[in-house]
Amino acid sequence: MGICISVPEKDDDDENVTIFEERKKVLNGSQRLFSVYSKQGTKGLNQDAASIHQGYGTEDGTFCGVYDGHGGNGHRVSKIVSSQLSSLILEQKNVLEKIDAIENGCHNTTPKNHVGTMKENSDANNFQKWKEAIVSAFKVMEKEVKLQHNLDCSGSGTTAVVIIKQGEGLVIANLGDSRAVMGTICEEKLVATQLTTDLKPELPREAERIRRCNGCVYASKEEPEIQRVWMPNNEHSPGLAMSRSFGDFLLKDYGVIAIPDISHHPLASSDQFIVLASDGVWDVLSNDEVASIVWSAESEEVAARAVVEAATAAWKNKFPSYMADDCTVVCLFLHQKPQLQPFKN
Repeated sequence: MGICISVPEKDDDDENVTIFEERKKVLNGSQRLFSVYSKQGTKGLNQDAASIHQGYGTEDGTFCGVYDGHGGNGHRVSKIVSSQLSSLILEQKNVLEKIDAIENGCHNTTPKNHVGTMKENSDANNFQKWKEAIVSAFKVMEKEVKLQHNLDCSGSGTTAVVIIKQGEGLVIANLGDSRAVMGTICEEKLVATQLTTDLKPELPREAERIRRCNGCVYASKEEPEIQRVWMPNNEHSPGLAMSRSFGDFLLKDYGVIAIPDISHHPLASSDQFIVLASDGVWDVLSNDEVASIVWSAESEEVAARAVVEAATAAWKNKFPSYMADDCTVVCLFLHQKPQLQPFKN
């Protein structure tokens, strides 16, 4: 099924944010169950980007993505990925669906007493298709970045954290150190569950791959708290604070890859919202703090901005002598927020 989209809208006149919505939903004026906000830090250009596509794949499907650029051209890479990745994934998924239809035909001969097993197999098969489509799309996206004319991405790139909501489940893809967190109400308590792993060089599995490719992982004297990926015998080479990214082609022979971590998360009625954010948010706010801010926001449409503003204030309070990072947040609500949201700490 194709995606019906409108012209991209700007949230708060922010050129780093792209929102695609089904025309029918826009015309009906239905309430948005999402918000997105991006704010420039104090380092220079805002290198973050974010995108939301409603009606993605199916009428109730949603695609959300946050992209954190870095390096001299990181702002350009993040916008390229933000504008193209969702459509690439859907194109790859549609190709796989057509191949499957050709190979298996359109006739269902499964016995009625095997309906439950058939559904389980169908769910697993559907996730496998999404997984294959995402991996293929990320490979195509990496090639697209590399082939951009007049764009040097040897030491520039972007992270990507993506969620695809389809029916009662989420497909999650993560490349780099942006993060996705789920907010759930459990026994009147708000519980924050991290859905992704921050893919940093010091993670054992990441460090092993990098060193196997003759890359180096260590912290510089100037930043002893940050582990980075380096080229061998070259302290002046780009030091990358994440182990996976789009771009950064100087380090692609040394273990930095553009293959995402992909997982599936079934949704429960107690799940309330998902937050995606660049590491500028997670550097200063915990998962629990972010979830609490989202749940306490006046409405769905202001939740993302509330998190960004809290992160901006936290940067000033916690690291007054540091340059604040860009902060970008996407909030996707699974149900309409109640007027009152009492919960226990």
